[in-house]
Amino acid sequence: MFQIGDLVCYPMHGVGVVEAIEERSILGEQMQYYMLRFVMGRMTAMVPVATAESVGLRALVDEEVCAKVVDYLKSDDVMDESDNWNQRYRDNLDKLRIGDIFSVAEVVKCLIRRDREKGLSAGERKMYLTARQVLLAELTASSGKEEDEFLPLVGG
Repeated sequence: MFQIGDLVCYPMHGVGVVEAIEERSILGEQMQYYMLRFVMGRMTAMVPVATAESVGLRALVDEEVCAKVVDYLKSDDVMDESDNWNQRYRDNLDKLRIGDIFSVAEVVKCLIRRDREKGLSAGERKMYLTARQVLLAELTASSGKEEDEFLPLVGG
């Protein structure tokens, strides 16, 4: 269970702070909710404590994992991807929904490569920008380093 003040990562949204844990009645059901405020933007979210893990809410990675992600981004390793735009988009969206930092890094890396080779559609560009922001937020929060240090790795 997370505590007030904990930094967490929520798939598709990025790094947030647990501002409160509140009991709420929604649709006649009393439940506890994490009240999250996201670091980027002015967005907030309520995540049921009981289902937090199943929806992908997790603690930030540590510095060691952060270093491994940076190494992956620097490497020439690239996953195979579908030539079919629709399939590729769904595959990348699934990776982002999982919320694992390596999956997000994989999406960013693949879309950067695709952009250089063939360009991105409007949908893929939007996905890239979302994935890039989620990845940058976690890398900076986990490492304590400035965003500028990671920009060259994520197409900045």
